[in-house]
Amino acid sequence: MLRKLVFIALIVLPFSAVAQLPDFTDLVEKQGASVVNISVTQTVRHPAIMPQIPNLPEDDPFYEFFRRFMPNPGTPAPREFQSNSTGSGFVISADGYILTNAHVVEGADEVDVKLTDKREFIAKVIGSDKRTDIALLKIDASGLQPVKFGDPGRLKVGEWVVAIGSPFGFENSVTAGIVSAKGRSLPEENLVPFIQSDVAVNPGNSGGPLFNLKGEVVGINSQIYSRTGGFMGLSFAIPIDVANDVATQLRATGKVKRGRIGVMIQSVTKDLAESFGLGRASGALVSMVEKGSPAERAGIQNGDVILKFDGRTVDSSDDLPRLVSATKPGAKVAIQVMRNKTTLDLPIVVGEMPNDETAEAAPSHPSQGGKPQAPDSISRLGITAVEPTAEERGHFKITGGVLIENVEGSAARAGLRRGDIILAVNNQEVKSLAQFGKLMEQFKKDDIPALLVRRNDMTLYVPLRIEKDTG
Repeated sequence: MLRKLVFIALIVLPFSAVAQLPDFTDLVEKQGASVVNISVTQTVRHPAIMPQIPNLPEDDPFYEFFRRFMPNPGTPAPREFQSNSTGSGFVISADGYILTNAHVVEGADEVDVKLTDKREFIAKVIGSDKRTDIALLKIDASGLQPVKFGDPGRLKVGEWVVAIGSPFGFENSVTAGIVSAKGRSLPEENLVPFIQSDVAVNPGNSGGPLFNLKGEVVGINSQIYSRTGGFMGLSFAIPIDVANDVATQLRATGKVKRGRIGVMIQSVTKDLAESFGLGRASGALVSMVEKGSPAERAGIQNGDVILKFDGRTVDSSDDLPRLVSATKPGAKVAIQVMRNKTTLDLPIVVGEMPNDETAEAAPSHPSQGGKPQAPDSISRLGITAVEPTAEERGHFKITGGVLIENVEGSAARAGLRRGDIILAVNNQEVKSLAQFGKLMEQFKKDDIPALLVRRNDMTLYVPLRIEKDTG
């Protein structure tokens, strides 16, 4: 009897499980024709370094040979060759507009688009936006089948999604999975709240659509996390509402305008929340306000914690850049901040985000032997510090502060580094080494003062938990 029960279970459970799985065939049949294969050709210039003449004396018999037959030694000899790559895209209008990733068409000499019916077109790049990795193409065609847009805001974690693209050049390949997370921030990608899924995405899938089960596009497959170069279960898609906003601007003007307010921010950790008297770790902590910026004109200060922007809650520091950049330059909005445990509502006129600029290199921090020694209240924290030189103060445009020469113990555990310049303690300006020591003497064990630190070209707050009395 037991054997029969086990046998029945083994037969029934697989069929029951199969019945729960979704059927993607109808979606693929109806939407597959909207997905295109993109082939990119570009000219790559590669400098080849000519061999050097051996270090031979002039009376060596081979010296004259190398001198005559190896002219201009060591100079680069440019070489050009054609590079080909593939990606994916999808039709968004019947008259031939196509969305893909900016990195798919970057540096392209020619972009070839192939439809599922085998027709091929040379595409024009209307515009591209590196910050969101979106590009808009146009082909000379009509009567195409555009996709339908869905609402990424209604996506639920655990929901089934489907990708169609050309991984490794295998056109119109279909893969499926579930939404793993929403609103993901990736390094140096703070303007896009990525959709994370476990849909198999590989090189060549870039720019292809991510569908929900209704057959609506909810995202554009853009990146994967991988240690091997291939799929490892983590893929990221740009929400279609973000992409559509960019595409609309590219179609109208060929470029994208974004808002900015001119602040440097950081995450509010548990220790920083305690330092600033917040009930929980949320919001975006302002560590620097740019001179002459919209934020300065609005009255925003270092140490303010931004809680809301234009009525929308800022749960984490990742939220603020997205909210600000999506705001039209010139718009007047309200920004809510927490300052000294008091909530303030400040009106601000949003500026326009400039093009990326390369940060100026900071001067090195040579050892400054012979300077006054740090007070005991600083040494007990594990900090060896000196006052910045006139050159360093001029470069960073500061009038005071103390420069960390070495750090260990509780200060190192807090995240302070050699070369950091401490500008303030709990928003009290640090003017000299001696004054910094007096500021630190007021704290007792388990207090968490917030140190405002200049690190290269950025400023940030570092919460320093006092592990033993400093007085």
